[in-house]
Amino acid sequence: MTLSGLEPQIAEMLDFAQTTVTQARAVALKWFRQAPEIITKADESPVTIADRSVEQFLRDAILQRYPEHGMLGEEFGLSHLDAQYLWSIDPIDGTRSFISGNPLWGCLVALLRDGVPVFGIVDIPFTGERWVGAQGQGCQYRGGACHTRQTDRLQDAILYATSPDIFTGDEARVFDALTRAVYLRRFGGDCYSYALLASGHVDLVVEAGLQPYDYLALRPVIEEAGGVITDWAGRPVTMHSDGRVIAAANPALHQAVLDIVAAR
Repeated sequence: MTLSGLEPQIAEMLDFAQTTVTQARAVALKWFRQAPEIITKADESPVTIADRSVEQFLRDAILQRYPEHGMLGEEFGLSHLDAQYLWSIDPIDGTRSFISGNPLWGCLVALLRDGVPVFGIVDIPFTGERWVGAQGQGCQYRGGACHTRQTDRLQDAILYATSPDIFTGDEARVFDALTRAVYLRRFGGDCYSYALLASGHVDLVVEAGLQPYDYLALRPVIEEAGGVITDWAGRPVTMHSDGRVIAAANPALHQAVLDIVAAR
């Protein structure tokens, strides 16, 4: 990403983040399709040595460079949350994909200033793809600008969710109504689905049950590509959101989804 339009301090942090995330690719790929031991966490989600090794690598690098910064990571939790700058890390977004040999898992890294994501990185180690969004600087993919598309009718929209299993109760009924309204629905992809939205290939990603490290890096990527990402009430996603996310290619499509949510 071109850094000339950013504040010098933020530009330096983004440059550091991109270099460090590139280095972390090798840590993850070392374990991919090598049948690492799978541990089931308290929330019944799987974790492997790859998840923990990547996050530890990123944490160590960040805290060595910026010891005063805070940290939010999937595997090793929270530290120094009162800091002005906070890093959000999901070392392997899509661990189920990782352990089943599917290559579309990613690494998500965001920098927050006073609780608001300043930049976000979606990195896909196996394919070598990367999306970077930074406030006021647009979203870039492989060195060029990328944009969401202008599909504004649900009946023309392509919708993604990681799995139908993430929706229960009223959420499942909303999702069922939404999928009946769109042109096409697909499952899988994890963070890759949001990246496809940023590049104009799909129109909607709707999910539930997420944690902040799952979506904080996505906010700058989606917004800077021209899209909208909120909770199911239409509020910007933050550290304190409830884990239900709507990402839409444009405001008109986003409002159409909110209308279905409100009607249920």
